[in-house]
Amino acid sequence: MCACMSTLSQPKSFVLTPTVDLQKPLIMALSNPTSQAECTAEEAYTWSEGRAIFASGSPFDPFEYDGKVFVPGQANNAYIFPGFGLGVIMSGAIRVHDDMLLTASEALAAQVTEEHFKKGLIYPPFSDIRKISANIAAKVAAKAYELGLASHLPQPEDLVKYAESCMYSPVYRSYR
Repeated sequence: MCACMSTLSQPKSFVLTPTVDLQKPLIMALSNPTSQAECTAEEAYTWSEGRAIFASGSPFDPFEYDGKVFVPGQANNAYIFPGFGLGVIMSGAIRVHDDMLLTASEALAAQVTEEHFKKGLIYPPFSDIRKISANIAAKVAAKAYELGLASHLPQPEDLVKYAESCMYSPVYRSYR
């Protein structure tokens, strides 16, 4: 696999050479907004004849190539930081340890299914972000407890449910 990643914020800055023989190129155009992406999902999938694994810093619409629909992944900090922060807060961690960051990354990776991979995704769908964040928070909090860094004792039995209960829900009562 070949990986190409860029944060140049220069549209069309990836040089996709059709003579390169790559079975499954990973292309990450991470600049925001979409108008500044180094290449588009359409360009990546077309260039690779549908073999690319594509992720971007901004959302791209699904793209159909040769009868198959590809759903471009979005690679940004919205996946890790909300769950990571919640895990730190709900455990009352007295400091952040490198292992907690690694745990957050592993928790995110564990939520990518074989079905996601078949669709060309390297992250779970963003529509599941609350579930994703609750799972990351639970794993980060568990690591804080394991490392003796947690100050909120005792440890809740079900950290996922506890994380969900700590999340803000933007639901408002109707006054009319």
